[in-house]
Amino acid sequence: MTARRGSGTRWRSFPARALVPGLLAALLLPVGSAHAQSVDERFQVCLACHGADGQSRIPETPSLGGQPGFFVIAQLFLFREGRRDNAAMVAAAKGLTNDDLRAFAERITRLPPPPPPEDPPDPARFARGRTLTLRHPCGVCHNPDFSGREQMPRLANQREEYLLRTMREYKSGTRLGYGGAMAQELAGLSDQDLIDLAHFLAHQKPTN
Repeated sequence: MTARRGSGTRWRSFPARALVPGLLAALLLPVGSAHAQSVDERFQVCLACHGADGQSRIPETPSLGGQPGFFVIAQLFLFREGRRDNAAMVAAAKGLTNDDLRAFAERITRLPPPPPPEDPPDPARFARGRTLTLRHPCGVCHNPDFSGREQMPRLANQREEYLLRTMREYKSGTRLGYGGAMAQELAGLSDQDLIDLAHFLAHQKPTN
């Protein structure tokens, strides 16, 4: 990352492990809004892609229902600061105030978690994915039911192709993680392992 113009912060040297305390500090600072739309109006635009009921129906677009509030704030913060590589989301988050981030998170946490996909899981792939989660601390960070907590996202019943793309990005280092934890955990896995993990996580039993 290059340094922001007009800022004394050098994002290139910003350690990923400092993201959480840095985010908390940043949320105490005022940020001016460049948009006249209300939070509710902008939130409806988000739901057009991510699903009005919290369940995405667009390939590679994540479902938002059931995501932890702090995770939502952290991701919107990264988009707002241009630290995640997604042109549409960076543009959508541009000008959001810190109060806006909290308001968006509050609304997202009210959305119900997505249900399992209608198609049943492949037994062999599901079993292989489950075994991989037992060998790695997936259920420690993301909760045993993969419902997510704090800055760790909900994985249960997320879109399968989105989960796979995200894990590939973490493994390759093209997506920012918390202190490199995800890249480290995925480093020894094959692409087939990631495919099986995504399949297992996408086909979880319904949870609250």
